[in-house]
Amino acid sequence: MRRSWLKFTCLFIIFFSAAVLGGKTLLQAFYPIHYAAEIEEWSHTAGVDPYLTAALIQVESGFRPDAVSPKGAIGLMQIMPETARWIGEQNNIRVESAGDLFNPGLNIQLGTLYLAYLMERFATEAAALAAYNGGQGNVRRWLNEGIWDGQIETANQIPFAETRAFVRKLQFTTKFLRLIYHGQW
Repeated sequence: MRRSWLKFTCLFIIFFSAAVLGGKTLLQAFYPIHYAAEIEEWSHTAGVDPYLTAALIQVESGFRPDAVSPKGAIGLMQIMPETARWIGEQNNIRVESAGDLFNPGLNIQLGTLYLAYLMERFATEAAALAAYNGGQGNVRRWLNEGIWDGQIETANQIPFAETRAFVRKLQFTTKFLRLIYHGQW
């Protein structure tokens, strides 16, 4: 009994010390932000919060540049090839083939530009994120028909379960990354 108590006390002290002295570092080891330089560069260029970009990459692809969705979205930020070509044309960026979207730097550049485009067109970040996942036309219709008001607090009104979960998860992940990487960007 006494030995169990001693083990418990030692483990408690170790974990408490780790939490107080290096908890953020420990959490950063478990939740690394890959491609941080690219995220910082292209987020700042596009005027997008780099923590939001990192969260979007975490949620969309788990930082896997080779990710492909069942619907055909490609790369870190899960961009549809047609969207990539369009955003590339709008910004004088050459996108020759869908395979180009496996390039992490290009994918982050196009993804942040697209996210910035959506944030300019929708009044709230939540609505822009919903459009990133569920499509601009759908979100515009939900807003115009009063189905959803575009606020994060009423995200439960988003008709698509996947989009509803996406918006909530992104909000949580952005806050979490900002907490454990505070001051990085």
